[in-house]
Amino acid sequence: MVSGLADRKREVPADFDRVAGTYDTLVCRNPGYLAHLRLSADRLALPGEGAGLRLLDLCCGTGLSTEALLAAYPRADVTGLDASVGMLDRARAKGLRATFVEGDAMCPRRDLLEGDFDAILMAYGIRNMPEPDACLRGVRDLLAPGAPVVFHDYSVAGSRRARATWNVVALGIIIPAGLVTSGHARIYRYLRRSVLEFDGVEAFEARLARAGFSDVHTEPVDGWQRGIVHSFCARRPHVP
Repeated sequence: MVSGLADRKREVPADFDRVAGTYDTLVCRNPGYLAHLRLSADRLALPGEGAGLRLLDLCCGTGLSTEALLAAYPRADVTGLDASVGMLDRARAKGLRATFVEGDAMCPRRDLLEGDFDAILMAYGIRNMPEPDACLRGVRDLLAPGAPVVFHDYSVAGSRRARATWNVVALGIIIPAGLVTSGHARIYRYLRRSVLEFDGVEAFEARLARAGFSDVHTEPVDGWQRGIVHSFCARRPHVP
């Protein structure tokens, strides 16, 4: 990791507070954004519309990923956690059938009700963690034995084509659009850098295995983000 980026990551929640009011407007203009969140939620592959299951939407933001979980598993008990108060305010205002909790994904246990979760979705979150390995171990410990997790995130380090496409889109569309919609481009400039410096697919799969996850594999999305956004799927082993 480039020196200084870990410290920069600690400022991300405050940056999201500044753009919370316009965040949905921007990201929902991205073709496939909502469909890809639903795809990753579906890849948890939970039975019976999630009846009786406790699901965690980690780094839930404005609740777009929470909506994807609820659409895929309408009978589940869903909790969303995020460190940005502004983003959580937007999520709560949507009236979703979910509980939203302010907390740090680096140490979520203290912020959540006791008990294991039957599945976790972490969308666009792990890349922003100052200490991703420690976060992954914490995520694993929040899961019930055998329970699945999907990390929905960018990863372009292993593909020149993906890196080039991401740079063009970030510099030509995302950063200017962020400035126009919110008056602040700082978080979107960070977004570009964080994606470029995040693990490649194989490296992140290896990181998941080191953190104690089993059944690690990666599924693609479609559209222009194929090769850029991925569903990283894994589960907590049945036996510690």
